[in-house]
Amino acid sequence: MNTFGTPSPDAAVYVISVAAELTGLHPQTLRAYERMGLITPRRTPGGGRRYSHHDLELLREIADLTAHGTGIEGVRRILELDNQVTALRHRNEDLVAELEATRAALRQARAAAGAVHPNTLPVLRHSAAGQSVVVWRQP
Repeated sequence: MNTFGTPSPDAAVYVISVAAELTGLHPQTLRAYERMGLITPRRTPGGGRRYSHHDLELLREIADLTAHGTGIEGVRRILELDNQVTALRHRNEDLVAELEATRAALRQARAAAGAVHPNTLPVLRHSAAGQSVVVWRQP
């Protein structure tokens, strides 16, 4: 729950009838999508399905794709590719943060060393576009 008392987007709070109504799908369609492995709702200790807001968004996306003629295997592949793109975006964000931390550490090391040992510090050069960094030791 957030500070306003509404559940987080990942909280599995919707029963199948509510999820079906909110997505405009029949409950049997939701069960079929689960059997096909397109969605995995959480389960209560008694076995009841519970859907989150993210699950509802995914169900709407699946319904939209199938309504536009995409077959189930096509939907499955699109969802896999969406997941890969998301994972790669997160990885890229992590790498950019790591690169920035490395650049900051190199700048700090250069500043701390000053003129004491100028030829033993790594050299830091940025590309013209500012997208890459090359580090090497001077002889």
